[in-house]
Amino acid sequence: MLAELSSDLFAARTQMAFTLGSHIIIACFGVGLPILMSIAEYLSLRGDEVWRSIATRWSRAFAVLFAIGAVSGTVLSFELGLLWPGFMGKWGEVIGLPFALEGFAFFIEAIFAGIYLYGWDKLPPRVHWLTSIPIAVSGFLSAWFVVTANAWMNAPAGFMIAKGPEPVNIDPFAAMFNAATWAQTTHMILAAYIVSGFSVASYYGFQWLRGNRTEYIRRAMLLGLWLGCLATPLQLLSGDWCSKVVADLQPAKFAAMEATFETQKYAPLHIGGIPDESRGTVSYAISIPGLLSFMAHGDFSAEVTGLNEFKPEDRPPVAIVHVAFQIMVGLGVYLFFLSAWFVLIRWRKRAVTDSQRFILCLIPAGVAAVIAMEAGWVVTEVGRQPWIVQGHMRTSEAVTGATGLWPIFFVTLAIYAVLFVGGIVSLRYLARQPVEIKGGR
Repeated sequence: MLAELSSDLFAARTQMAFTLGSHIIIACFGVGLPILMSIAEYLSLRGDEVWRSIATRWSRAFAVLFAIGAVSGTVLSFELGLLWPGFMGKWGEVIGLPFALEGFAFFIEAIFAGIYLYGWDKLPPRVHWLTSIPIAVSGFLSAWFVVTANAWMNAPAGFMIAKGPEPVNIDPFAAMFNAATWAQTTHMILAAYIVSGFSVASYYGFQWLRGNRTEYIRRAMLLGLWLGCLATPLQLLSGDWCSKVVADLQPAKFAAMEATFETQKYAPLHIGGIPDESRGTVSYAISIPGLLSFMAHGDFSAEVTGLNEFKPEDRPPVAIVHVAFQIMVGLGVYLFFLSAWFVLIRWRKRAVTDSQRFILCLIPAGVAAVIAMEAGWVVTEVGRQPWIVQGHMRTSEAVTGATGLWPIFFVTLAIYAVLFVGGIVSLRYLARQPVEIKGGR
């Protein structure tokens, strides 16, 4: 066990997990914050200076997050080649298209971000607002292209393996539009909107409870709430879609998600529980008969493949995948009920700010959304193990042959610490600046 933990494979996986897990939080704001920014400025076009002030301050926060995301994203692109040369060497020609297109989307976003940030009071109001739209669209496309590459790792397509080990008859478009693409990209982009919306709403909800009860705080909180609450029910639907895709394409991952060891009909859904891989059992779980079969195949009597159908070396780490899946689902249910509560308040034509209980429940929502999103990525990545390309290449076959990766990991930790501490200090500085609402545009 100690030898495994000290191995270069484990070091490479740890560094990739840390850098990806850090970058993905910033990437979520790169997808969702431009939507909020654009809506706020659109609402200001009739001369509403409160909305203009909100859009202006959010644009400054976006500038900080965009800079951090550009650095952390660049690190990830280098890591693919340096830590996983076996993967890029063999499969780069198959999966290179979405990475190239993501580069174009990033440059478009950077160009219009520059115009938008420096165009305040220099461009006509409507023209300036229009420059926010390419930022939101290119942020969406950047995420979509990158996630298609990950979807391909879960559902490889667009190539053939003939006599030799190298892929032939490569079709990059078939690879990009693989069987997992639409479900996985939809799930991730909705997650980005949920993280952005609830993080914004929870921050301003906290400010409201502290006594900062201005119109600026109220509107900013409500706009974040609308984004998060509209995306959350859609996310539950996309989650059901994803579960059926995973059950079809990656039955070992699906079985690990629910700690299902035996192949069975009327397979139960396990809520909670501690899996024991050596015994093939789950303890302390609440089991609902047939519900897992329905999740997988839309039929309560359908057969679900258990982990015992796979060789031990082909199974993912069940405990990690199962617990991460439970965390994701549990927090998703919390956000759904919070969203339903918000809609009920608005349907009754009451003010959200009149309900202190609601705002108290809202404050943890931003952190909950981030944790749920990270748990979902643990399910996606760890659930695919031991494969880096499902059924075609193991993670151990893709790692670099270079040694001494642990010192590089610790240097990366130090660099990221400086990067994120600097970002947090900058955001706190911006948050402490007084809100300026002018009398006219």
